Amino acid sequence: MNHLAHLFLSPDAPLIRIGSLMGDFARGIDVDGLPPQVRQGIRHHRAVDAFTDTHPQVLASKRLFSSQRRRFAGVALDMLYDHYLLRHWQQFSNLDTGIFIAGMYREFREHEHLMPDNMRRVTRRMAENDWFNAYADLDNLGYALNRVAGRIRFRHRFFDIIQEIEQHDRELEQRFLSFFPDLITFAGEN
Repeated sequence: MNHLAHLFLSPDAPLIRIGSLMGDFARGIDVDGLPPQVRQGIRHHRAVDAFTDTHPQVLASKRLFSSQRRRFAGVALDMLYDHYLLRHWQQFSNLDTGIFIAGMYREFREHEHLMPDNMRRVTRRMAENDWFNAYADLDNLGYALNRVAGRIRFRHRFFDIIQEIEQHDRELEQRFLSFFPDLITFAGEN
């Protein structure tokens, strides 16, 4: 799962949500020194990722990608799932998308003091450039995926993976819609 989905799936407490997002930035930090709710959020993040990585619909979705790009299918799907969550928000939440996203950006500012430097830099860019709302547009998602591809330090074929996403959009979307309710149930129990 990517950032928006982790925040959406997290228990409804600001420090747990910050921890849930921190799961992507926790490498090299002293997790034991963090407040208990932040640690709970990191554990939640890891459980959600483990569940996602083994779900049959996610595994089937990865197989839709060409052999040259399959290595990066997990990264692409994580970001694509934020897009599908936005596309189908009203199916999963009664809260207005804009209100939720604005609240997340506010929580980032209020809890920066808990974040490692790299997370603080990223969350500031998220809010300043409104990443979450941008993911609603598939072209913007393609741009974001290419930015990720540009940070990979070895030779790869990840650039323009959005073309394969567009080719399989209907099936990927249906697989997401089958998978995500299972993930919501799992996340609510953990």
